[in-house]
Amino acid sequence: MLIPITREKVKELIPIVATAEQYRYYWGKLSDVLGRVLISLLGALLSLALQLTLPPGFEILEFSLAIVFALYWLWRPAYRAGRRNVDYRRYQYGGFWRGEVIDVFITEELIGKEETVNKQGELVVIENRERRLNLDLEDDTGFTTSLQVPLQRDHRVIRAGDVAEMLVMSNRPDLSRIMQVSDIYLSDYGAWVSDYPHLKRDTFVAVSRELGRQSAPKPPPRKPKRSQNRR
Repeated sequence: MLIPITREKVKELIPIVATAEQYRYYWGKLSDVLGRVLISLLGALLSLALQLTLPPGFEILEFSLAIVFALYWLWRPAYRAGRRNVDYRRYQYGGFWRGEVIDVFITEELIGKEETVNKQGELVVIENRERRLNLDLEDDTGFTTSLQVPLQRDHRVIRAGDVAEMLVMSNRPDLSRIMQVSDIYLSDYGAWVSDYPHLKRDTFVAVSRELGRQSAPKPPPRKPKRSQNRR
């Protein structure tokens, strides 16, 4: 099932300002935070050098640079999430998609390599692999898509036949060519499967419930009871 939704609703589902889930996604690991802190420190040193070298009259520029670099470690995740949201919102049309999981399986993917030296002084290449969940989805029109995400403990409940919902994006009014898909909502469990949390999730759940009520078959009209004539 594919139901077109308005441009306003798409913007509501994918806000420009990063959601809490999106901010946490780009916050990263401890090494990422330390890298941003290092850049902030280098920027602070640069700002100090400018104060010592620039002539009077550049106080506003010096102050602005100092603030930007000092808070770099804090605002960088929000900026990256906002840029990603803008790239997603550039598609002109969106639709609510509902289908089912037709296959679910786990693979191990190579995510990086490290070179080190063992005790014998030999160069050793260590492969970093990650277990990933793979989902194949299909709807009643024959449209299929796949998603691969890092495996989590909550994913073990997913089975073929589960109802899957998501937002799809296109540049065609009839949505005949899908350009992007969002994270997947499994309504049977109230669970999400995603690498990056594109959607404002509480809003998407509300849309899902509303469209579910609209698409549910209406019960047949009740026949009026015949009145009984008493003698």
